[in-house]
Amino acid sequence: MNQVQIIGVKDLPIIQKGDNLAKLICTAAKNQGTPIEDEDIIVATHVIISRAEGNVVNLDGVVPSKFAKTLAQELEKEPALVETVLRESKSIVRMGDKHLICETRHGFVCANAGVDKSNVPGERNVALLPRDPDRSARVIRRKIRELTGKDVAVIISDTHGRPLREGEINIGIGIAGINGIRPRVGETDLFGYVLKVKRTAIADELASAAELVIGQTDEGIPVAIIRGYPYLKSDEAKATELIRKREKDLFI
Repeated sequence: MNQVQIIGVKDLPIIQKGDNLAKLICTAAKNQGTPIEDEDIIVATHVIISRAEGNVVNLDGVVPSKFAKTLAQELEKEPALVETVLRESKSIVRMGDKHLICETRHGFVCANAGVDKSNVPGERNVALLPRDPDRSARVIRRKIRELTGKDVAVIISDTHGRPLREGEINIGIGIAGINGIRPRVGETDLFGYVLKVKRTAIADELASAAELVIGQTDEGIPVAIIRGYPYLKSDEAKATELIRKREKDLFI
């Protein structure tokens, strides 16, 4: 019988700049009786990555431009926050009804360019997306192997909305050790039909599955272990491979 476990990693400390996330994750997993195993998938929220890497901005130190002030007034947002969002953006994709949808420098299209206030210590602090989420995932994967001898995959997740769908889901914005997309072309369905176009966004599905235990309680769980899923291993895969090219996108 196919079975996949999703295990929240509890009792992690409040992550600070310079913390060794891999060591903290391994220690917490061991202490709760679920030590890291080979082929585990470690899913971590981007906020703790950014906090550990020092990619946090205090809005009191941000001087908004004239454009940011004008935009902030129109969208009913704080000028310093809008300025921070603009600095993280490659372009503005949509705006209106108090929303600012931007394309980040990584190529992700999301609200406020991924700038996040939730789960960030300090009333005036916001977390930016990691500068290179794939690199961050590779570093954590390598350090976990050094600490435990176990070969794992790592996914860094973020919460995104979707065109024409209510609610948010989690997606993979950084990956290491796992193919983000599982090609299904050539496989046959139950009735013998040969699949011609199906490609499953495994990194996003796993990130959303992990979110079922991440952050759902007052314990503040920012990391989950997914165990038992037979993923395709890859040392070269990047989360940016999941970004659809503009010429193929029907929504922007």
